[in-house]
Formats: sequence, C-alpha cells, structure tokens
Amino acid sequence: MESRKSRQQGSSKPKPPKRKRRTWLWVLFSVLLIMAAAIAYYIVDNVRALDELQKPPDKSKFTQFENDASLEQPPEWEGKERVNILFMGGDGRENKSPNEPARSDSMMVLSIDPVTKKAHLFSLLRDTYVSIPGHGKGRANEAIVQGGYKLSMQMISELTGLEIQYYIYTEFEGFKSLVDAIGGIDIDVEKRMKYTDNADGNRYDIDLQKGYQHLNGDQALQYVRFRHDATSDFTRTERQRKFLSAVAVKMQDLGNITKLSSIIRSVSPYVETNLSSDDMFKLGQLGFGLRNAGTAQLPPSDLLADEKIGGASVLTVRNEAKLRDYVQEVLTEDDSQPEPAANSGAENASNAGAGSP
Repeated sequence: MESRKSRQQGSSKPKPPKRKRRTWLWVLFSVLLIMAAAIAYYIVDNVRALDELQKPPDKSKFTQFENDASLEQPPEWEGKERVNILFMGGDGRENKSPNEPARSDSMMVLSIDPVTKKAHLFSLLRDTYVSIPGHGKGRANEAIVQGGYKLSMQMISELTGLEIQYYIYTEFEGFKSLVDAIGGIDIDVEKRMKYTDNADGNRYDIDLQKGYQHLNGDQALQYVRFRHDATSDFTRTERQRKFLSAVAVKMQDLGNITKLSSIIRSVSPYVETNLSSDDMFKLGQLGFGLRNAGTAQLPPSDLLADEKIGGASVLTVRNEAKLRDYVQEVLTEDDSQPEPAANSGAENASNAGAGSP
C-alpha cells in the first residue's frame, strides 16, 4: 500500500495512504460527543445544556433557508448504520448580519461505523472547486452562504459518496470559548507565526513565537488559522489535526465530569447543530468505545489539479468517481492501536495507554 508521501508526489491510482497512529479524537467540536457520553450519569443537567445547542428560528443563522424547497432534508440516522457529521468553522468577520452564516473557513467530516466502532476523520480543502447543487460550480466553502447547512451537507454528500446526517457549525468566538473553557492547550508551535490584517482592525492578527507553550483561546485560534507560508491550506489542515489531538487529550484529562454541562453552556451561544439531545445520547453511547481508525485529506493530492477559472486560480478534482472510491478505501483502513491482552503485562498496558504523539 502506498505511503502518504508517495500519494503527495502523485500516482495513477488513488489508494489510501498508511498513516501514523494519531491521538486525534474527532474534530473541532468532537468534544460534544465526549460530553454526550456523560449523559447516562448526569442526564438532567446535560440534556438541558445540550438542548441549548439547537437554536430557535429567531436565533438561527439558517432560518432564511428553511423554506427553500430545493434543499434536501438530511437523512435520518437510526443508530445502526454509518453516521457522518459535518463540522464547519465559519469566519464570522465577513458576516453582513449576525443572523447569517459565514463562509466555511474549515470543513471536516467525522465518519463513524457504530458496529465496528471505527471512526475516520476527513478534512476538505475549503477552496476546492466543486459542483454545488442548484448553483453550478464554485468553491466548497461558498455552499453554506448559498443554501445554509443543508446545501453544504448535500454538496459534501455528492462529492464524497457519504450520507451526511448531521452538522455542527461555529465561528471564531465559539472556538476561542471552547479552548478557554477547558483551561487552554499546551502545544508545540512549530515555527514563528506572524501576520497582520488591518482589514478587521487587527482583531485577528497572528503573533506566536516558536516553541512549546500554553495557548489560551485567542492564541489557539491564531495557531489553527495561520496559513501564510509556502503550503498554505495544506499545512494549516495538518496543523488543525495536531491541535484537535491536543484538545482531545485535554478533554480526557479533565477528570471532573460535572464540568461538562458548564463547558457546553460556555460554547452554546456560538454553536449551532441539528443534533438533538437524543441523537447525542446515541452517539455518546459509542463515545468511549470508538477507535481512531484513520484520517485523510480530501481531495488527496494526486486527485487535485490547479486551474484558472474566470482569471482566478482554483483547485479542481481530476476525477470525482475516483475520489468517492478513495473515501471508501480509506474507510476500510484501521490505524487504531489494538487493545492489550489481559495478560500482556503492565509495560504493554502502559505503552498502549500512552497513545501516539
């Protein structure tokens, strides 16, 4: 099987790469699933908190799209078939109205098989030029402002071949709130990161030193947003995965499960989803048994092409059928670390529990 490096260099047939084991557990707001697992013990308080994530029409950013008959309703999840959750992070700086969504600054799909309990994470390059149902061709991150979460889910579904049942949407402030709510994150900033943007009054400037350090919510947002280097979105996507791994570890180390409802409430004003508390309860039942089976960039490098359209440089997909085949091949992979046998000894158990960097 080809390595990730060989895929990036190009090949004639897309095959899922061998990827190092990662300690990532889901995506930006994958913490919601960990929270949901606690409902069995603290059901009343947590259900009330989780219900706050579903917004009434007067507070939703997607109300304007609800009566659009051309938009497909998300498929229902019965609990036994594969479930796919689209995570979208919006750049709220561009909002003309607080009740409108921003273009997706990041898009990820968490795919879970509830039978095998394998979880795969796909990240979509936001500037990929794709077919947007009912709107012709455009960048993937434009679908949300053209038809809300339903159009984004439909677009991703047609591109990947995965049925997308759920979405979770947040903007910059929601991300910052989450990181602050869990006490910040310790992470190794791999390079000096500095960028000044006068357009927003320097509110979202980036200024981080290289090295291992503790990041608060504002600094963490700088870290995952930085893309002003030679490889731009490619390295930023990888950086986001690295950060999500750190978030997952911090969530697991919180210890006091009674803090979960307060964390949910701290991010609730900035998060919107079609996940009900019942849905989260079903997902929460899977939570602690999930295995992190792999992660992948979509489209993979050998299915990307640089083109000029309307005078602008865009990333196009060479063959969408091969992309869907690639997704299915990735889903057959399992990079998770097997559970140690009962008699494997303390050393093996310790090594298994340590995870991978």
